[in-house]
Amino acid sequence: MFSDELSQKHITTGSGDLNDILGGGIHCKEVTEIGGVPGVGKTQLGIQLAINVQIPVECGGLGGKAVYIDTEGSFMVERVYQIAEGCIRDILEHFPHSHEKSSSVQKQLQPERFLADIYYFRICSYTEQIAVINYMEKFLREHKDVRIVIIDSVTFHFRQDFEDLALRTRVLSGLSLKLMKIAKTYNLAVVLLNQVTTKFTEGSFQLTLALGDSWSHSCTNRLILHWNGNERYAHLDKSPSLPVASAPYAVTGKGIRDAVSSNHKRARVT
Repeated sequence: MFSDELSQKHITTGSGDLNDILGGGIHCKEVTEIGGVPGVGKTQLGIQLAINVQIPVECGGLGGKAVYIDTEGSFMVERVYQIAEGCIRDILEHFPHSHEKSSSVQKQLQPERFLADIYYFRICSYTEQIAVINYMEKFLREHKDVRIVIIDSVTFHFRQDFEDLALRTRVLSGLSLKLMKIAKTYNLAVVLLNQVTTKFTEGSFQLTLALGDSWSHSCTNRLILHWNGNERYAHLDKSPSLPVASAPYAVTGKGIRDAVSSNHKRARVT
């Protein structure tokens, strides 16, 4: 979870198998869309990333801060605290003497500090969402230590409240360009959590990501979370440099981790 290759380049997901198919983790300077059905772990992964981006540089992390834009009210402080505690336990397990060497690391390794370094925005309409994303450039100029911006979920209010589909497509396209610019300009990761919907294709209904067609070019990478029986899997559906691949993962009390079964093998599609 805390290898040197993650330093300055990627944000670990908490799962080694998931990091592997992502080329080390969630990439800075890129927009990553993460979609899936309710209950599969999208928000859990979003919170995990908001915590993991804060792993100190001395421990293989970025030592950054997070922006969490919550459109659905799914951000639970108690759960964030749990995941922060799990992250701290893992850091102390992998780097047992790190907190002794540096007072700054010692100060950082407190759950309350992890919570304080997540800038939280609660969004209740698509107009608020547009306003916050437009405000984000000014905010990031003033908060240069932010290394990840998470929107949970990016399409919720646009699906609920927006009736003019052509206008919705144009607005979303403008927002996606702005988010890509933010990722590159400020050397941070943008993570867009997305819902799924049904689409009638070739005579049958199939699950697809919400606003799929109008939103299809908005991200650099696309990760789809799904169930395989009783097990959770992540499928890398889109990447400019990585092969299509799948990996199992688990949602535990500590957060996102590797699936416990030893029978799982990462699947690559060639």
